[in-house]
Amino acid sequence: MQEIKISIIGLGACEAAQLSDGAMSTLLGAEMILGSKRQLKVVSHLLKEHQITPLLPKLDVLETVLQQYYNQGVRSVVVLASGDPLYYGIGSWFSRTFTPEKIAFYPAVSSVQEVCHRLGLSLQNIDVLSLHGRPVGKLRSKLRDQQTLLILTDAQSTPQILANELIEAGFYEAKITVCEAIGYRYEQISSYPVKALLRNPKSFDPLHITVIDSGCSVKPLPQFPGFANHHFITDGEAGRNMITKAEVRLKVLSLLEPRAGDIIYDIGAGCGSVSIELNYWCAEAKVFAIEKNQQRYDCLKQNQKKFGLVTNLHAVHGSAPGILAKLPVPNKIFIGGSDGMLPQLLERLWSQLAVGGQIVATAVLENTKHDLIGFLNTRNVRGDAKVMTQQIAISHGDTLGGQLVYRQALPVSIFNFVKRSEEPVIKLRDPQEVDK
Repeated sequence: MQEIKISIIGLGACEAAQLSDGAMSTLLGAEMILGSKRQLKVVSHLLKEHQITPLLPKLDVLETVLQQYYNQGVRSVVVLASGDPLYYGIGSWFSRTFTPEKIAFYPAVSSVQEVCHRLGLSLQNIDVLSLHGRPVGKLRSKLRDQQTLLILTDAQSTPQILANELIEAGFYEAKITVCEAIGYRYEQISSYPVKALLRNPKSFDPLHITVIDSGCSVKPLPQFPGFANHHFITDGEAGRNMITKAEVRLKVLSLLEPRAGDIIYDIGAGCGSVSIELNYWCAEAKVFAIEKNQQRYDCLKQNQKKFGLVTNLHAVHGSAPGILAKLPVPNKIFIGGSDGMLPQLLERLWSQLAVGGQIVATAVLENTKHDLIGFLNTRNVRGDAKVMTQQIAISHGDTLGGQLVYRQALPVSIFNFVKRSEEPVIKLRDPQEVDK
């Protein structure tokens, strides 16, 4: 887009606009003002007759619409926002879409700040979560004991829906405070125990913020890596059967080190213990949990819901390598199961990995270990990998005849391959040629 100046002005969280001198001057000098019906009404008494005031279009067409306005001769546009445009607001879209010299921001007090002041909460001591346009299941992954959590909501995350999520997560004594129409004449603040809110559903103003005081859960989710096995729903007794056990899982997590922007495959995900922890501790990484067995896949989906990982954890029902063609290229891969296809799978995945890409694989059976050792030997010959392997053998305490004994589980071999450029082949000169 050519030289069009876009100013994003926050109106504050009150019935009347809260505008700084700079914001007021910019508003009055703009050729066009875009906003919602409510926002345009708030500033209507300030505007001049020649100023154009269309409704703000959806974001997926906004850039095109702005270009059309530019083609029609418009050179200065104001976009109205609520409160602070760069705090869970429309401002972040403009920052991603336009260069800094084309945009300017004029913040006002946000609804989050207003609510904190109404309730006497220090902003730095609370957690804020936006469920506006996002799955309500995301709440599960953010809940903690003794937490104050402020929720930005929409029609899919009403106080009753949030109360139901809290009950399902075991927060039976939680309290919900609903702050309606903050800054308006009909502002109202009311608090409810979650059980009472579910017994007696109420209607609330669409313009509201919900504050949760969580209390303690009777079934809390773990808060440190290496979740105990019993937390996972499996195709057998809780914590048994097709999951990577905690001791091995913790090592796998430390090797993969999930980071924002990673694309990670968990092949042979089973009931999803590795995928769950990868995404639980790094929500900004995209994790694809691939499992072909229907029963285990169903358990994977249940665990995904239980831990509230509804954004960047993708459960994929199918077999590798065939299903992989539909997925984005990864930079990190964990292989916990391969259905006898391990050699072909390793070579295919390795060829796709960029330098710095990583494969971590575990083996219990000798034939699996044999395949991984063969792959290791190939990498050593080609010099295209940094390789680490170790074996973990865990013994669990038990009693026998009233005495403590340790029962050893099957050892698990772990292989870690990090791709690097192939080492150049150096041809040594004949010493006799050197003498010449």
